Amino acid sequence: MQFLKNISLKEYLTMQVDVQARKAVKVLSEADIEQLWKVYRHELQQALVIGGGSNLVITASPDQLVLLMEIQGIEVVHKEKKVLLQVAAGVTWQHFVEYCLNNNYGGVENLISIPGKVGAAPMQNIGAYGVEVKDTIQRVKVFDLTTGGFDWITNEDCHFGYRESIFKNVAKDKYIIVAVEFLLTTSDHTIKVSYGDVQKMLFERNIHEPRIQDVAAVVAAIRASKLPDPKELPNCGSFFKNPIVGVEVFTKLHARYPEIPHYSVDTEWVKIPAGWLIEKAGWKGLRKGKVGVHEKQALVIVNYDGADGNEILNFSKEIMKDIKQKFGIELEREVNFV
Repeated sequence: MQFLKNISLKEYLTMQVDVQARKAVKVLSEADIEQLWKVYRHELQQALVIGGGSNLVITASPDQLVLLMEIQGIEVVHKEKKVLLQVAAGVTWQHFVEYCLNNNYGGVENLISIPGKVGAAPMQNIGAYGVEVKDTIQRVKVFDLTTGGFDWITNEDCHFGYRESIFKNVAKDKYIIVAVEFLLTTSDHTIKVSYGDVQKMLFERNIHEPRIQDVAAVVAAIRASKLPDPKELPNCGSFFKNPIVGVEVFTKLHARYPEIPHYSVDTEWVKIPAGWLIEKAGWKGLRKGKVGVHEKQALVIVNYDGADGNEILNFSKEIMKDIKQKFGIELEREVNFV
């Protein structure tokens, strides 16, 4: 492990908010966590854990210990018709997806180009283009901050939901995620290209029987055309969850806005793209001071000029209030504020 004092966390956060950490530790192995628990048990229980920092905005310099997760490694646990991989929490998500593509392991190709690290994937139940990471996760390895030992949590016990898991709510401060097990296909892959943009680009590229590598290339191209690179324009990707509303609420909205895009969840619930609501309300491309909504993607809030966490928080509150007033829908942030 590596101890750091009074460092800026700007480079560890994709929104690039410049806050100072009084004490930080780069965690390089599972043994590091065990050692920290033995010596700094109380501080570890209160620690702020940062992986890729792609879904986090910090509003003030943290006084607590900051853990920078850097544990590396991808291990093939078992391989026959399917392959079971154990992937360390500090592996970048992009590296993991590219590893799978290079080895022809299918299941995560639609999730290419999502920023962050593997450890955050189950926490958020990340998803894109018809796929959620819960579909491939077998178990999550955690360090239990109560007992000081490691444990495995099954997919079922993670209670995955739409951008949700126990790690975001009931077990938020109980565990540190150290590794994730994925079960992926080695052949006869299930190709998921239901999204119109994906189908359209595959057709334009004259690809009629796409491989997982083709799907990944198309998804990467679509994301690059719509989403700003955090290294060039600081952002956290999708800032809000797509709201799910009752059929009665949707019916009234549809009467007012016949063009509203929507996706049926079941007979009682309908999902509406948050980006459409934000754009329809006039926020797309709008900038206030140092913060704004991206000109190409209304779901993305960007930090144009060194905004602090509170400026970003207040800007998001304005959007949420406006959407509530205009559509009667309460948006929920996908991004975590600390």
